[in-house]
Amino acid sequence: MKNIVIGSGPAGRLASVELGKLGEEVTLIEKNHIAGTCLNEGCMVICALTDVTKFIDANNRFNKHGFLKSQIEVSYEKIVEKIVETQKILRHLNELENESFGNTIVYGEASIEGDTVKVNNESLEYDNLLIATGARPFIPNIRGSEFGLTNKDILKLNEVPEKLNIIGGGIIACEIANIYSTLGSEVNVIARSKFLKEINETTKEYILKRIIPDVNVIENTNIKEAFKNKVLTENDEELEGVPFFATGRTPNSEIAEGFVELNPDKTIKVNEMMQTNVDNVYAAGDVIGGYQLTPVARMEGRVAARNMANYPNKVSYSCIPQTISLNTEVSFVENEKNECSDEDKAIVKFPGIPGPHSFWNILTEQTGYAEIEFDKKNNKINKINSISPSSTSDVAYLSYLMREDYDLDDYEEFLEVHPSTDTTYKLIKYMWL
Repeated sequence: MKNIVIGSGPAGRLASVELGKLGEEVTLIEKNHIAGTCLNEGCMVICALTDVTKFIDANNRFNKHGFLKSQIEVSYEKIVEKIVETQKILRHLNELENESFGNTIVYGEASIEGDTVKVNNESLEYDNLLIATGARPFIPNIRGSEFGLTNKDILKLNEVPEKLNIIGGGIIACEIANIYSTLGSEVNVIARSKFLKEINETTKEYILKRIIPDVNVIENTNIKEAFKNKVLTENDEELEGVPFFATGRTPNSEIAEGFVELNPDKTIKVNEMMQTNVDNVYAAGDVIGGYQLTPVARMEGRVAARNMANYPNKVSYSCIPQTISLNTEVSFVENEKNECSDEDKAIVKFPGIPGPHSFWNILTEQTGYAEIEFDKKNNKINKINSISPSSTSDVAYLSYLMREDYDLDDYEEFLEVHPSTDTTYKLIKYMWL
């Protein structure tokens, strides 16, 4: 059976691998670089830069404690050079991975013409088609928007901007603010409504006061006009600094217009099997909207692939763990299906635990923070917010237990690795149970 996958980001790449594992014939078409936004412009770039800022942050802290005397000279140009060098290695490995399952990779811009896909002046027939073309930065309709940078421009900068105006109030805005503030920029974050609406107020307050204290956050403010080195707010206040748009994503769904049904926001409409209104056409990843996270895109890609190979499978979005990549990681998860009443709700809060990468933070009271909301009646966890160096893995494992609907009593058997900085398991085992 001939399967064509358009787009090699997390959804398309993992779908192609899954189809290859199932013995299906696969042609993977990629317009630019394999691995999509995540490796080439998104989360992997953020992680690479955050690794550097974590080192700078630790160095500054050790200097303040007085047992380390060192000065760091940062070359942004060299950082970019090494990120690009690493990306090339990872692209090659991703190509080898797909080809190891017998998949064919074609580079070129695809178009859909009924039962065929055209690429590089060649028409390819398919039995099943997966559209995984991702998304791109959304640019608001304001004067001077052409002067604004986005995540696509991070590796095009020659140096760290002296002043930076980040327009947007979500996770990407926070991560960019952390990076460039640590690297020495004067950073403003201008949010149209509230900053970091995704998390609770206590966690947000910790981030602002303890992790990005030098970032100036301006809420409930719109930008009237952008210039090359400043922005003008709706109140006619001029803020010096390069404009940077972190205002969300818009789907690359133009390839599917007039072919499959789209949602009002131009994302591709799919069912729980990742199937469009055309029986043998599927879509997955950022192009369908929803959770725009790499692990979710991978999950959607695998579900689509199994259905394409006639192994019926449905997607589930319950208890999706998320993180904000900062100098100290911030992770959170919520069981959206809980129906806990206020009287059955219990919230336990606790400072972070000293351990690897946080022991020396005790002296400045910056070991982190954890908060868990419990459902007393049903003996379940509703929400977790965790700030610690190990929160990304801790919350991921706990989200699995939440997704599998474990009772709190079952957490008693959880055995942690020591030393650990995670507070959530201690809240569960020693303060709740």
